[in-house]
Amino acid sequence: MNEDPPNSTNGSGGRTWLERLGRMFGADPRSREDLLDLLREAAESGLIEAETLKMIEGALEVDELQVRDAMIPRSQMVVIHKGDTLDEILPLIIESGHSRFPVVGEDKDEIQGILLAKDLLQLVARDGEEIKLADLIREPVIIPESKRLNVLLREFRLSKNHMAIVVDEYGGVAGLITIEDVLEEIVGDIDDEHDAETVEDIQVLEAGRYLVQALTTIEDFNEAFGSEFSDEEFDTIGGLVVSEFGRVPEVDEEIDLGGWRFRVTAADDRRLHAMEVGAAEMLESTDT
Repeated sequence: MNEDPPNSTNGSGGRTWLERLGRMFGADPRSREDLLDLLREAAESGLIEAETLKMIEGALEVDELQVRDAMIPRSQMVVIHKGDTLDEILPLIIESGHSRFPVVGEDKDEIQGILLAKDLLQLVARDGEEIKLADLIREPVIIPESKRLNVLLREFRLSKNHMAIVVDEYGGVAGLITIEDVLEEIVGDIDDEHDAETVEDIQVLEAGRYLVQALTTIEDFNEAFGSEFSDEEFDTIGGLVVSEFGRVPEVDEEIDLGGWRFRVTAADDRRLHAMEVGAAEMLESTDT
């Protein structure tokens, strides 16, 4: 009496689904590229859905990616300062739509911990009882930017942490990464009800005038405008402009840099958000 080997399917001779799939196309995969080619042929033949193929490709690619490939850079981190009051914190939390925030000291390299937005509900539930922000801060998870994403995903799952602070080889804060960032490398962008529509970093307003988001990298700005601003000290064009003002400028304030005029169109007490940009010489001629 013949018995099927353990974990086999009747009639399969003990082969795995991958081996059977390979035999259908004439050969077993012998490398990652062979496997991907095989799966792509299966998708073209209608054996697996295109979305399934994309997820499998993403899962395989995660094995080769590092945290630096998926993290949110420091210049784009939304942070809370440890000395902030509740009145200062709430508008920031509402505007960003995030659920977790790094808490910093004097600068962004002084990570004090992580604040979960849901922890602020204690302020409502315990009305009248004084609760300090420091009492709500959780211990941050610190990881190197060289850590592999598949290892980080496993650590996220085991620890039930959803955010980690990323540091570079010198110990400085390079950015942050969440479990959602890792999963998006596998399944693609995950949008929720808080995600705003994507805004182009540089938008044409009219001839010679552009709307530029403050988080536009200096590299991208230089490429778009043919300028030569240095990115050694600042990563974003907004950071450069704020530095030249020496403070966060107010709406409608202007400054000329490198032959370009920057007029602030969106800012609050803490951050510069967007600017109208045009060639200074041309704008002077149109204004007179």
